[in-house]
Order: sequence, then structure tokens, then C-alpha cells
Amino acid sequence: MKWIGIFLVLAGTSVAALAQTNAPEVRKLSLEDCLQSALRKNLDLQIARYIPSLALSDLRAAYAGYDPSFTIAGAHNYNMTPGSFNPQFGVLQAGTTADANSFNSSLGGLTPWGLNYGLSGNISESYGSAGPDQMPFDQSRGDAGITLSQPLLKNFWIDQTRLNIRVAKNRVKYSELTLKLQIMQTVTTVEIAYYDLIYDREYVTVQQKAVELATQLVVENRKRVEVGALAPLDQQQAEAQAASTDAALIAAKSALAIQEHLVKQLMTDQYSQWANVSVEPSGTLAAPRQSFSLQDSWSKGLSQRPDLLQAKLDIEKQGVTIKYNHNQLFPELDLVGTYGHTAAGFSEYNQSLGQIQDGTFPYYSYGGKLTFPIGNTGARAAYKSSKLVMEQLLLTLKKLEQTIMVQIDNDIKQAESSFQQVAATRTAREYAAAALDAEQKKLESGKSTTYTVLQIQRDLTTARGNEIQALDSYNKALSQLSLDEGSTLERLGINLEVK
Repeated sequence: MKWIGIFLVLAGTSVAALAQTNAPEVRKLSLEDCLQSALRKNLDLQIARYIPSLALSDLRAAYAGYDPSFTIAGAHNYNMTPGSFNPQFGVLQAGTTADANSFNSSLGGLTPWGLNYGLSGNISESYGSAGPDQMPFDQSRGDAGITLSQPLLKNFWIDQTRLNIRVAKNRVKYSELTLKLQIMQTVTTVEIAYYDLIYDREYVTVQQKAVELATQLVVENRKRVEVGALAPLDQQQAEAQAASTDAALIAAKSALAIQEHLVKQLMTDQYSQWANVSVEPSGTLAAPRQSFSLQDSWSKGLSQRPDLLQAKLDIEKQGVTIKYNHNQLFPELDLVGTYGHTAAGFSEYNQSLGQIQDGTFPYYSYGGKLTFPIGNTGARAAYKSSKLVMEQLLLTLKKLEQTIMVQIDNDIKQAESSFQQVAATRTAREYAAAALDAEQKKLESGKSTTYTVLQIQRDLTTARGNEIQALDSYNKALSQLSLDEGSTLERLGINLEVK
């Protein structure tokens, strides 16, 4: 028996140690802690941070239209022609044998003002034998010059490359606002989830107090039944209420666990590291009085909401497209010109190269070229379509402005209502607590019934739940108002730098 006792003691010690090992780690976190963690590790934000970088890459790619193109080539040709008889002169023409080496290169591109340029140079040498006596020959030729073409109508004030660049710059700003909007939405989601977590924890406490009251009443009624001062039916009613409060407590704990999971999901990219961590908010649900100005809130929302600024960028982008499509309606009128030097000589490359360098044989040309597309149906349709899109975007912007005003108006009314509910529910909870205390004293003196006490207990539990619900709603309303104003980051002191 002694050994059995020792074994049981050791087993109990092991179980207790195992229970302590498996007990979840408790971390007290403030709202600022959760926000800082989310800003660094939230997966949605990590994904969104790539958006500006991708837009910058598109902008750099748009400048590729100004990259010059360089070409260099060389070739060797061999040609042998047979002799032939010329009946007109009655002579036999001898065949020829010729080799030729040629080299050429070019450099061309587009300038930011629409000028197309091309630099070219080539040189060739031919050598071989010809004539009846197969006399050897050796000659070289070459030239170097520049060709220019400047649009004066179509593609003058904007062309495809300039369109791509301006649109890409516009999209870079758009992408930065996309990231800012995602940060604001994530921060607001974390803030609301944190307030809900406080609410769920306090609601568990409310249900625990309800269980304590119900259990206490069961114990007291059992004593009264034993002494014959209370009917067994009253005891059963108290036990039924206790079972009901137990079920409500279980549901509250389940809701708390789910809310903890949501908070952890929002603030980390390694959920497994937080799986055995119990998040305990160090903050409380307070109700600071705040004055509201509908006009000031409207002014903020209509000037700094990221989605509204994005809508304005869409209009700006469409304006660039309209400008380009309008320019495409004009005919092509290009000013063209060439200038260069040629060379020829009966020697190897050196003589021709020297002539090109000395400019012995210059050439040039200048003039204009007009191309008028008959009908120009495609350009006209594109221009008309782009104007219709602009009208649509302007209406979309107007609708968004109206939506923002309505949202802010609703948010302010919700915040004011929630603040008033905080005071009302606090008073209701105080009255319910006082009523329960008075009714319990009546029950002890036989002047009340268990049913009445149970009803007042339920009223007190409901009043406590309503109070913390009003506090939760008020804090969430303030958070939603700042999101709809576009002032979330400013309110929380978060500085946004997009690199």
C-alpha cells in the first residue's frame, strides 16, 4: 500500500507538470502592440507592398521607348560571271571574278520631343579580275550620314511612348494610394478586432458572474428546501437557470477563442508560433467624449480618402488618353532631312575612310512628308470612346463623393448614438444590480419568489452585456469614422513612407 501511495503521488505530480507544460502562454498586448506587429507581419500588407514596386517597374519599362537601337553587320560575297559574245560589236566579252567585303552599322531611336533619328555608316571593298587579260581591280566605297524626322502634327505634342510614360507615372501614384488604403483598412480591422476581443473577454466575465449568482441561488434554495421553507419546484427553477448560464458561459468562451484567432491571424505571418499563445488585451473599453463636426469630417473625407484620390487619378489618366487620341486625328506632317559624306577610291578601306573623315564628298537633303488617312475611322472612334469614358469617370467620382458624405454622416450618428447608449446602459446596469440585491433580501425574508429573483438575475446579466456592447460599439464607430474620413493613420500617429 505504501508503494501504491508513492506511485499515485508521483503520477499526480507528473500530470500536474504536464498540465503546466501544455498551459497556453499568456501575452498581454496593447492596441499599439497589435498595430505595430500587423504593420510588419500582416500578410495582406506584405502582399500590398509589392504594388508600388511593380508600378515603378512598369514606369521604367515605359522609358524603354527612348532606348537607342544599335546594329552592326559584316558580310563577304564572292561572284564569278562567265564570258559572253556581243553580236553587236562582234567581240567576245571575258568573264569576271570578284570578291566583296562589306561592313555597316546604324544607331537610331526616338527623342522625348518626338524626333526620330538614325545614324548609319557602311563601307565596302570589291576586288577581283576582269577583262580579256583578267586585269586585277580593287576599289572601295563608303558613306556615313544622319537621317532626321520630326513630326509637326500627329505625334507632335504626344506620341505612344510619351503616353505610356505619363500613364505609368499616374499608376505609380495610384499604387501608392492602393498601399495606403490597404494599410488603413488593415489597421482599422485590427483595431476593431482588438475592441471585440476586449468585449468578448469582459462578456465571459459577465457570464461567469451570472453563473456565480445562479450557483449561489441553487445552494441557498437547497438549504431552504431542506428546512421546508421553499418548494422543490423553486429549487428546480434555480437549477434550470444555472444550467442555462453554464451554456451561455461555454458559448462566450468559444466566441472569445475565435476572436483571439482572428487577432493573431491579423498580426502575424507565422500563425503556428502563436497557436499556443493566449492574447490578453491590456487596454480597456473607454468612452471618451468626442465632439463631432459633420462639415470638418466631410472636408477630410473629400480631400484625403485614398479611394477618392484614386478616382481623381483615373480621370487624370483618361485626360492623357483623350489628348493622345485627339492628336491621332491629325494627318502626319513630318519634316525630314539627311546629311552625310560619301567616298570612293581605287584602294583598300583607308582611302575611303579618309575621304569620309575629310568630308570630301558631302550630301544632304531636306523636305516634308504629308500622309493623310482617308476617313481615319479608327482614330475618330477611339477619340469619341475616350470622351465617353471620361464622362463616365466624372459621374463615378460624383457618386463616390456622395457615398463618402453619406458614410461619414452615418458614422457620426452611430458614434453619437453609441455614446448615449453607454450612459444609458451603465445606469440600467446599476439599477439592475440594486434591484437584484433588494429582491434577494426579500427572498430571504419570504417576501419574494425564486422566479422573480431569477428574472432579475437575467436582467442584470443582460444589462452588463449591453453596457460593454455599447462601449465596444462606440470605440468601433470612432475607428470606422476615421477610416471613412481617411484620417486613420493621422489619428493613430502612423507615418507612411513609400519607397
